[in-house]
Amino acid sequence: MPDSPISVKNIGKKYQIREQVPYQTLADSITNSLKSPFRRITSLHNPDINKLKEFWALKDVSFEVEQGEIIGIIGRNGAGKSTLLKILSRITSPTEGTIKIHGRVGSLLEVGTGFHSELTGRENIFLSGSILGMKKREIEERFDNIVKFSGIEKFIDTPVKRYSTGMHMRLAFAVAAHLDSEVLLIDEVLAVGDASFQKKCLGKMGDITHEGKTLLFVSHNLTAVKALCNRSIVLEEGRTKFIGDTDKAVDFYLKNNNLSYINNIPVAERKRESNCSLRAKILDIMVLSDNQKNPNIIDPFKPVVVYIKVDANSDVRCSAVLIISDEIQRYCVFDSSILHLQDISLKQGINIIECHMSPLTLFSGNYSIGVELNIYGAEQIDRVPDAYTFVIDECDPKKSGYNCKKGVSGIFYVDHEWKCS
Repeated sequence: MPDSPISVKNIGKKYQIREQVPYQTLADSITNSLKSPFRRITSLHNPDINKLKEFWALKDVSFEVEQGEIIGIIGRNGAGKSTLLKILSRITSPTEGTIKIHGRVGSLLEVGTGFHSELTGRENIFLSGSILGMKKREIEERFDNIVKFSGIEKFIDTPVKRYSTGMHMRLAFAVAAHLDSEVLLIDEVLAVGDASFQKKCLGKMGDITHEGKTLLFVSHNLTAVKALCNRSIVLEEGRTKFIGDTDKAVDFYLKNNNLSYINNIPVAERKRESNCSLRAKILDIMVLSDNQKNPNIIDPFKPVVVYIKVDANSDVRCSAVLIISDEIQRYCVFDSSILHLQDISLKQGINIIECHMSPLTLFSGNYSIGVELNIYGAEQIDRVPDAYTFVIDECDPKKSGYNCKKGVSGIFYVDHEWKCS
């Protein structure tokens, strides 16, 4: 029996971190400089002062992947998902444990990883193929399919530094998916593309496994994970908490990671994706429903107002987007200023954007609100998924005593009546 394409045993990755030095006034600096000789003497007698803190991004992670499998990897931000793929890609080495990988490894960990910004799209295709160990003839055979899939034929001889984020991602995915690698590692890149290209990418990933290739797929889009993956791994604080059937893995993740914890983390402190320019940063979000500020439970038959606090570095015109998703990241409500043919004009400094929404006639369940600022087709300024979470506790629109529950009755309620003649 041939060896598994990927075998991971007791992998751990340790980092050493220092505590951040707090802001000091001029008076503090002068006082500390006078005390410093005494502190140096103290540190000699107390070596613990000079020790760095240890942080384990991964610890005791073990699993095997069979040929032709698509394995999903899910978990909160900071759970260790990207670190694991970087180790498998040999970008960084593990502190402990062993990894065995059979075959060429192709990876798409961030938009444009492995691309040279000064080279054209055409040149980067050949560069990526060469890095994977492919011959020029092999790359030429796949070149037309790569360009056609990316949909950027007109710009293939333009330096990639002039590409938009979306164009960059299209070409990067097309290269990774078409070049001859037995193992493909993909880390949350579909969030950058438009809906049609996301669908195209998901279809391509399904085709890859039919060719006998192995794929590890990291994503917060639980719907995509459930559609693609038979098995999934749940990571939490760098450790494997569940390995098995994807439906069971998603249920485990949702039950053990109640999204209500998100409301306690300030929006301004959330980790951003690398493709956000942050010319304007989302600082906070406030929800007003039925005269209640930031309610945990929202009445599905009362209007809602969402206030978004933004700090702009300079004047900028952009679109604002609100996305309401259910527990498995299915879009339930999508509202963008573009749909109203309206730009948002941000002035340098603090701005408040308001979105007045009709009653959210969603069925009972847990939901989250994501917020985005974009320049359509050109730039993602800021994006905070799951910026705010809330619960629809009961949806009984006709006071029938029957509580409509999401998953049994649908995603949202639309008023209707029955007739029989």
